[in-house]
Amino acid sequence: MSDTGTVQGRGAVRAYIGSFTSAGGRGVLAADVDAETGALTVTGASDALADPSFLALAGPVLHAVSEAEAGAVAAFDVSGPAPLPLGAPVPVDGAGPTHLALADGHLLTANYTSGSVTALPLAPDGTARAATSVLRHEGGGPVTARQAGPHAHQVLPDPSGRWVVSVDLGTDSVRICALDPATGTLRLHGETALRPGTGPRHLAFHPAGTHAYVLNELEPTLTVCRWDAAAGVLEPLGETPVVPDGTTGPSYPSEVVVAPDGRFLWAAVRGDDTLAVLALDPEGAKASLVATVPCGGTWPRDLTLAPSGRHLYAANERSGDVTWFTLDPETGIPARAGAIEAPAASCVVLG
Repeated sequence: MSDTGTVQGRGAVRAYIGSFTSAGGRGVLAADVDAETGALTVTGASDALADPSFLALAGPVLHAVSEAEAGAVAAFDVSGPAPLPLGAPVPVDGAGPTHLALADGHLLTANYTSGSVTALPLAPDGTARAATSVLRHEGGGPVTARQAGPHAHQVLPDPSGRWVVSVDLGTDSVRICALDPATGTLRLHGETALRPGTGPRHLAFHPAGTHAYVLNELEPTLTVCRWDAAAGVLEPLGETPVVPDGTTGPSYPSEVVVAPDGRFLWAAVRGDDTLAVLALDPEGAKASLVATVPCGGTWPRDLTLAPSGRHLYAANERSGDVTWFTLDPETGIPARAGAIEAPAASCVVLG
């Protein structure tokens, strides 16, 4: 079922919010974005897909994963005020997909429960066709409760477009793959081992494309890596904490984003319920924690930077809201500017 809501001040930038329908979420929400203030105004929603926990935008088509045992993806037409489903969900041949991205005419999903990555070709209308390749990860880690087997948590193309990288929380590693655009086949090129027990969750690239930053979930740290796009090699350089010294209680980092000018990096930390601000050196080879601020809610599952680089959005899953912040251009420190209600929010994308 879909509802259209009220359209107010539609602008060039729109926001789309994923949420867990099994926890009371409204599914996929669409909102207008005020370019000056960053404020969101919800214009419609669709609960046609169960648990659309992560989203990816391609023009007027929005893709969503269904984070269920029988994982699937679905497409929505977002040219109007409310998301409209485009056909039936398509199976990903994997369980519990948590992330998706677009690369070389394909939709890619990271399937957490089954520890695999799926490639699905896109049809001319932008919807996904049946899966052409499923690359299964192997291995585990020392935190037996979370790392008994592989758990692919994120998949995305590198800035050069030559490679696909997948971050696996269960195996403490990042895999580098090649995608054949003609056949939709994924081929493993290499694997970078990170410190055992860190539980890597998500990765973000420096705008120069020479470094990458892996945010670890099982230990609140960021692993800074050198990225060689020509060779397809990821090299760990060191770790930086994303919580202050002396922080007590469990902290579970979730998402990392990098400023367009490469000066700052922000990480969301659940449990601690903060946003960490890290300064990057001019080359992007070193990161240092400079501040943490409250996330504006509870359990920030996702963090998104506006295209302008002026605003930051946190999807606070357990408090059921999306909070936006204005970024200080000199210090990178976020200042809370507002929030909207979004039960069981899991993801925000802008475009």
